[in-house]
Formats: sequence, structure tokens, C-alpha cells
Amino acid sequence: MIGLISATAAGAAARDRLAAAWPDRTRVYDGPVGEAVRSAFAECGQLVCFLATGATVRLLAPLLGGKADDPGVVCVDEGGRFAVSLVGGHGGGANELAREVGALLGAEPVVTTATDAVDLPGLDTLGLPFEGAVAAVSRALLDGEPVALEAEVPWPLPALPTSVRGSYTVRLTDRAVEPGEREVLLRPPSLVVGVGASRGAPAEEVLGLIGEALREAGLSVRSVAELATVDAKSQEPGIVAAAERLGVPLVTYPAGRLAAVEVPNPSDAPLAAVGTPSVAEAAALVGGGELLVPKRRSAARPAMATCAVARRPGRGRLAVVGLGPGARDLLTPRAAAELRRASVLVGLDQYVDQIRDLLRPGTRVLESGLGAEEERARTAVAEARRGHAVALIGSGDAGVYAMASPALAEASCDIDVVGVPGVTAALAAGAVLGAPLGHDHVSISLSDLHTPWEVIERRVRAAAEADLVVTFYNPRSRGRHWQLPKALAILAEHREPATPVGVVRNASRADESSRVTTLAELDPAVVDMMTVVTVGNTATRTVAGRMVTPRGYRWQHSTQEDAQ
Repeated sequence: MIGLISATAAGAAARDRLAAAWPDRTRVYDGPVGEAVRSAFAECGQLVCFLATGATVRLLAPLLGGKADDPGVVCVDEGGRFAVSLVGGHGGGANELAREVGALLGAEPVVTTATDAVDLPGLDTLGLPFEGAVAAVSRALLDGEPVALEAEVPWPLPALPTSVRGSYTVRLTDRAVEPGEREVLLRPPSLVVGVGASRGAPAEEVLGLIGEALREAGLSVRSVAELATVDAKSQEPGIVAAAERLGVPLVTYPAGRLAAVEVPNPSDAPLAAVGTPSVAEAAALVGGGELLVPKRRSAARPAMATCAVARRPGRGRLAVVGLGPGARDLLTPRAAAELRRASVLVGLDQYVDQIRDLLRPGTRVLESGLGAEEERARTAVAEARRGHAVALIGSGDAGVYAMASPALAEASCDIDVVGVPGVTAALAAGAVLGAPLGHDHVSISLSDLHTPWEVIERRVRAAAEADLVVTFYNPRSRGRHWQLPKALAILAEHREPATPVGVVRNASRADESSRVTTLAELDPAVVDMMTVVTVGNTATRTVAGRMVTPRGYRWQHSTQEDAQ
């Protein structure tokens, strides 16, 4: 819950805007400001104070305990110009809250945390349990000192400016080791503990068995991602309580699914009891991975619990990102966030140049030239399979004549894939021309590099007969000069010579140019590969120099009646 505190009418107005936008996330604290701050500090995970920073600091000072426990506090000035992350930037989430508040209120977020200020991910913000010298290693990263990354378990971390060797170390490990003096341990959730239990097995017996198994295998309990068992044991009190006390989810599987998992130690007893020859080992291995601790029984007599431990490999992450038509303000916030999250960027060299400044230090860039789309797709998928966080970029929307199709054709279920939409060339050009896409429309690429011309021509003819507005991608190049005239001639068989046609080159970019002409007057020689050509349907009109396709055909009918 976010506590909201204000002292003046101006502050209350901004406070109420926030409360209205986030009704389920916020609580307004009225009354004397000092009492309101104290109450909110004790009851809420975060605070937004619509007060001067000096006043807020004086009110907070007696309440502060430690960075691990204090709530995040954001201070917004009376004029609503700035949202300042004041306390708990990382641990309390104040840095991200300042950005959210700023976006909502139109205020500039002010974040002074050192790593955030230089766009480095804080080691305590990666979503992984951590141990060791976070401050010292973070300072070394900020100062450009060599920091080694030792990933004993592959995991899709964001970019870190690390080296092969260094006097400081960031170690990604699920082993039960102590951090060195200049070392940070990151604990990936890589361990799955499969458990089985007789009816009424005490939670202490289940927990004791798990703890003993992890200790003897030299594994960290902080890397346990989940407890897993058979569906029939989903309500077993001892197993449920063990998961709750470990702070991990309890995941259950049907007996038939567990029975299909090959295990080293099957048994007739669980087969008779719950329908699978293995519970602990099969539940640990059902998602794949390496069995680190084979099935073992608790030490009680009679033993009422079994467990096994598997290491599940980290799943790489592939984000297929559309950069939009080129203008920075048409790059979506989600796309920018994915670029900052990636540790590996794959893309066409000219697209990489557009967004290179958005990449975090340490991002590995794999760029190539025109015509290497399939190679880039294979490279991106291969990097994700190695456990990296990968961003594969394309212009416009990555799913429209871009990189999503070849990448997803290569990808399988062993990696996570995220699609990030972008503003397409058709949409960007349409906005420049007016509203040409107001009714049914189709996009057709005139490049026969991947599609035979016979297929393209059949599609153009179908669009012409269906009276669809048509946007032509890749309309004309030095080596392909006859396809656009041919396509226009097909459309002319079904549309009047005065049909509006829009031509936009480099939509949204600094050298953008556009014109609205007609089907009869369009000169294909002015078109190149940087151009989008949009041909209206029989209802499209030119109004005040802009192309407009009505949402229905009533306008066309009424215009014809008026003409009569």
C-alpha cells in the first residue's frame, strides 16, 4: 500500500489525482502532517509526500531504521514539477515509484541512486536473493574497476560491465558458499525440491529432511524455487506448511505425468498409493534438469517423508522488439525497457545505431548488414538458449515484415519469448497522410526476394477486387523497378483514376517527405525502398489535402446522392 500525505490545497489536488488513478494501491492520510507521516510510515510499504523535501526529511529522520526495512519514500513538490526518490530507492522501490508518479502527474522523476544515475542495474534490484559486499562491488562497477562475473548457473541477467578477471566478483551460484570480502553472491531460483510424504507427516520432519539434503549436497536453501509433489498430496499439511515456511510455492502434478518421468529409483509403494512409481524424484525432474540429490528418506522411524533435489537450468529470454518507424518518441516505453534489460542485442547495424545510446554498459552487441535476417534470428535464439537475456530488434513492429517470424520459426519451448509491439510503417505513414486506413485495409510487400511474384500478383488482384485500401511495403528498388507499376495497373482495373494515393518517405524521421496524389498521376520513379505507398479504396477521398477513408460506405452514398 502507498500512503499519500499532503499539507496544502495544491498538494491535496495532486494527491487526489494519484489516489483516483491508483484506488487499489493508495491510502490517503489526513490530519496533522507529522501524525500522518508516522502512521503511513508504520503501515505502508511506500509513501508519497506532497511536501517540501526539507520538511519531509525532518519528519522522516526519527523514523528511519535501516535500508533493508524502511519503506520507499517519494517527495513531490507543491508545483508538481518533480518526483524525488528520497528514501529506499532500491529496497523500498522508491526509484521506480518516482518514475511512475512522474509519468502520471507530468513531473520529472529525480533519482540520485548512483547505479540508476549511470543506468547500471543495482545488484540488489535484480530480483535475486543476494549476499556479500553489495556496496563495495557496486562502487567498483561505478568506478570502472574490473569486476568478474562468474555464472556457475546460466541465468538471464541484464547487462553488467564485467570482465573475465577482476579483484571484485559477482558470482551467480546456488551452492552453499560464503561470499568473499570483495564478492557478491546472487542466488538464482534454480533448485526444485521434490517431496513425498505419508499421511500426517509432520512439517518439522519434511523441513528437517529438506535442510539435511541441501546441506549435505552443499546447496543453498535461498536458491530453492519451489517444492513439487503429486496432486494427491496437494493438501498434505506437512508439505503445505514446509512450503510456507520456506517461502516458496508448492507445485503439484498429476500422477500420470510423474509416472512418465524416468527416474533412477522407482518404487512399487508410491505406485500403489498414488499411481506413480516415483513422487520425489519425478516431481523434481518433471520440468527437466539434473538430479543433484537422489531420493532420500527422513531419519524418523518409521520414515514419513522423502525428498530429491534437481537443478533446473535457467531459461534464456528472447525479446523480439519493434523499434517503430525511426523517431525516438515513437519508440514505446516497453521497447526501451527491454533494451535496457537485455545483456545481448542482435540486430541490423543501422537499427543498432538508432538505439545504441539506450543500451546499458556491458551490453554485448551482435550486429550485421542487410540480407542476414535468418542468420540474426538463429544467433538470437542460440544466445537465449545459452541462458542470456536477448533483445532482437527490427524496425516498425517486429512481427510485420521483420524479425519475429524467422526468430519464432527457430525458437522452441526451451526459451521464454516476449513480443514487444512497435509502430508500423503503415501506421506512421497513415498518420502523416490523414486517415487512409479508416476502413478495411491490407499491407502487401512487393519484394519478390522471399515471395514469388506470381503469389504477390495474386494477392494484389484479390485486394483490388475486394476494394481494400492497400499499403505497399518495399515498393521499388534499383533492381526492382517494374513491380510497382504492375501492381498499380492491377488496382486501376477496379478503381477510378482519381483514387487518392499517398506517398510517404522516411515517415517520422527528420527527412520525412510526403504527398497525396492520384492513381493516374503517381510517378513510380519518385518511390524507393524507404517509401510507403498507400492506395485508397473506392470510398477514399481527399479532404483539405489529406486522405480520408470513411469507416463505412454511407459517406460515399450520400456524396453520390448530393451530386445528383
